[in-house]
Parts: sequence; C-alpha cells; structure tokens
Amino acid sequence: MSSFKDVEKLFIIMDNSTKAIKESLDLPYLDALVETGENLFFQEIPKEYPKELISVISDEYKKVNLTEYGKEELRKAFQLAVLKGMKEAVQPHHAMTPDAVALFTGYLVQKFMKKSEHLTILEPVAGSGNLLTAVLNQLKNKECEAFGVEVDETLLRLAWINANIQKHKVELFHQDVIKPLYVEPVDLVLADLPVGYYPDDDAVKEFKVSVKEGHTYAHHLIIEQAVHYLKDAGIGIFIVPNNIFDSEQSALLQSWLKENVTILSLLQLPDNLFKSTAHAKSILIIQKNGEQARKPKQAMLAQLPSFSNKSGLANVMEQMDQWFKTEWEREK
Repeated sequence: MSSFKDVEKLFIIMDNSTKAIKESLDLPYLDALVETGENLFFQEIPKEYPKELISVISDEYKKVNLTEYGKEELRKAFQLAVLKGMKEAVQPHHAMTPDAVALFTGYLVQKFMKKSEHLTILEPVAGSGNLLTAVLNQLKNKECEAFGVEVDETLLRLAWINANIQKHKVELFHQDVIKPLYVEPVDLVLADLPVGYYPDDDAVKEFKVSVKEGHTYAHHLIIEQAVHYLKDAGIGIFIVPNNIFDSEQSALLQSWLKENVTILSLLQLPDNLFKSTAHAKSILIIQKNGEQARKPKQAMLAQLPSFSNKSGLANVMEQMDQWFKTEWEREK
C-alpha cells in the first residue's frame, strides 16, 4: 500500500470516528477529534460513552493499528482531520502552517543546526503541533527535546495527541506566551506567528517593542519573548508577515533586533500558498548575540518561486546551498 493510501485510510478512520463522537456527544469537530485521538493513543474507549457510539467507533478503530504507520503518515492524516475541523471552527487563531512551508522550515533547521547532535527546541505558538512535529520528523539523526506553548486548550490537546502518536518528546504548556515561561533557554525557536494586536497593554510595558499608545503587535512581542528564551547564539526561525519591516510599529522592532540579534536570512514565501497577497508571509531567521554567534558578511535574501516550479526552486536552493558554504559553515 502506498504512503498516500495509508494517509487516506487513517484519515477516513479518524474522520468517521470523529463525526460519530461529534454527533453523539454534541461537540465541535475539533473537540471530537481530541476525543478520538486520545482513544486511539490509549487504545481504549471511555465507558461513559453511549453504547451505540461505542459500537460504531469500535468498528472504526479495529481497522487501524497506529504502530504500522510512519511518523509522517500519522502527522499528515491527523493534519487533514485538523484542517477539516478548522474550516468548521472559522476562528482566526485556528490556522495551520502550509505543509510545504513546514517541510521547508525543516530543511532550514537541518542546515542551520547541522553541527548540533542534541537540540532543545521551543515553539511559542504551538497550535496543533503540526509545524513542530513536521520539523522533528526531519531531524532523525539528532536527539531532540521540544517544548510548546499554546493558549487555546483545544489546540493544546491536539498538539499533545499529535506529538504522542508520533512518539516525540514534547513538553506542552497551557498559557499565554507573553507571560513568563517555565522553560530553560533553548538552542532553537520555531514559530508561525499569529498576526494582530495584543490586547493587554499593561502586561507588555516592559517589552522593548511595545508602543506607548494603543495596542502593540502580538507578532513583535512574541519575537522579543522568544529571543529572551534563546541561548546565546541560538537560532530563531519565524514565519512573519511580508510587511513586518514596513508597518507603523516596525521602527521599534528593527531597533530592538539591531541591539539583540543578527538577521541571517529573509525568505519571501510563494504568494500562491496564501489566500491573498495581503496574507502572504516570509521566513525570518535570526541569531541571538553571543560569543559563539556568527556574523555573515551578507544575509541570505530570496524570493521563493512556487514550490511546484521545480527548476526555479532548484535554482534558488543552489544559491542557498552556496550561501551556507561561504557564509554559515566557513571558519569564524
């Protein structure tokens, strides 16, 4: 059976059992998906479920054995179910990093962290855990310890299931990322940043990127907070709005970045990955200042073609590989 067929089969089982739980228990799809994910992971069904529901989902669960699936197959099947639930929920913070971007981010992590055998990773806006697990799945030869922070309880539970069924060591925290975090400094921060304003002006007065009047951009605050939890010379990879350096609050962010980090790269993602050019994003890669920090003579800048444009993408990747050889991997 092909990998695609495996993913499709597992998704159908997850979807059928989720719909049954949704209808029987009158739950939103994502909450019902949490239930079915926990049932599959623990390999048991709560006794308090109605008998008819137990009968239906038992038949579904008998069709699958999670141990027979690879990590990427599990992630992709679960991702499809989460995406279906997000379409139903229609909440602005319920969004998922496009799969091509998640996989490309994994490639970048491998290149920047090539010499590290052990990695500690923080995802400060973990969502359903898709970006984090997609990256972890590409770090097969490294020992990784990961931490995720998520304020939305449903998304946090989805991230917990996502990590567990793929057997990743991830410690998750249910909290507002702007508040103090209970993690030690890490080697790497990954984040697909939510774009918008942070509502609590008093809570962010101590942040250097906070504005004196009105609300501060949440994505600016999360970058500052994330860098605070990076080790010296640690790497931050942030998926940011294209206009991050052109907004009315960008001067504060740029001033803070100049004092605390080196910008290693800014890669504009293909517009066709997003609903409109207004929602298009780039990948910003920074290194926190420190004795071991590298100072490339020039940052790696590129506008990525469509990921389906194989020749155009190969050309850009060749240029990026050259940058890594001459700027990143050279002796200090």
